[in-house]
Amino acid sequence: MSVLVYIDTLSGHISKSVNEAVYYGSKLGAVTVLTNGSVDASALAELGKFGAAKVLVHRGLNTNDAVQLTRLVAEAVKASGATKIVFSLDLTGRAVAPRIAAHLKAGLVSGAISLPDASGVYKVNVFSGKAFGCVKVNSAITVINLTPNSISVETGSGTAAVEDFSADCGAASYTVKSVEKQEGDILLPEAELVVSAGRGLKGPENWGMVEDLAKSLGAATACSRPVADIGWRPHHEHVGQTGLAIRPNLYIAAGISGAIQHLAGVNGSKVIVVINTDPEAPFFKAADYGVVGDAFDVLPKLTAEIKKLKAQN
Repeated sequence: MSVLVYIDTLSGHISKSVNEAVYYGSKLGAVTVLTNGSVDASALAELGKFGAAKVLVHRGLNTNDAVQLTRLVAEAVKASGATKIVFSLDLTGRAVAPRIAAHLKAGLVSGAISLPDASGVYKVNVFSGKAFGCVKVNSAITVINLTPNSISVETGSGTAAVEDFSADCGAASYTVKSVEKQEGDILLPEAELVVSAGRGLKGPENWGMVEDLAKSLGAATACSRPVADIGWRPHHEHVGQTGLAIRPNLYIAAGISGAIQHLAGVNGSKVIVVINTDPEAPFFKAADYGVVGDAFDVLPKLTAEIKKLKAQN
């Protein structure tokens, strides 16, 4: 079976979710990876470690315009004969996968969290991760949007062949006038550990204790929507139903009540730790571990203990 995996590399690097999508595709069949932009060829060749046999690159397309990418993927499907097309469920995947499914009259599996079982049924997240669904596709071509951090990746030793690929993608549907990139060592969508806080921190001047804990853990920082709306933290840190949806291995929430809109963006986390002075805060119902206490007392002590533990090892 021929599998095409589209990956977004416009940031110039290969993300963890890209490796997951390629590895997932390799479990379905022989993988050809498709991308665009100017990412280094040697970095693309490394995708062979995750099961890619070949990487096709459209060097002349330096945009994530969904209409143009749909045409690019359609041409690559025609050239490769792929019957399975895999995307990561990021902003690009959410925009392009439904379009290519409609264009190819293919079934769409959105939010896959597992490989198909013996009968071809995929397990997916539904209702913002509050429930699971089972999806079976009967069309000849299947388009799959893979939820990040839902599978374990094993690294091999192969090298993928990197080839230029050209296609008529048409004119862009919009003009990009400026680009603002997220700053920081760890990008929130790719972070395995996240420390988040809300209005319980009482002001942006108190965020140092959140950043200290995040730094001690090697974690990314996040925040609730009210905190981003009043300008305490940048909007790219906002997680929730109207912000980023993340699935880290550990999510620490301090001073966040746990409104349903916030939970919708984080309830896919493997382990949730909640710190709040209110024992009736709804977030405790979703937490694996809870601390009823003041974040101003708990966060510095937690940071100190983590630093002490690291120093001992």
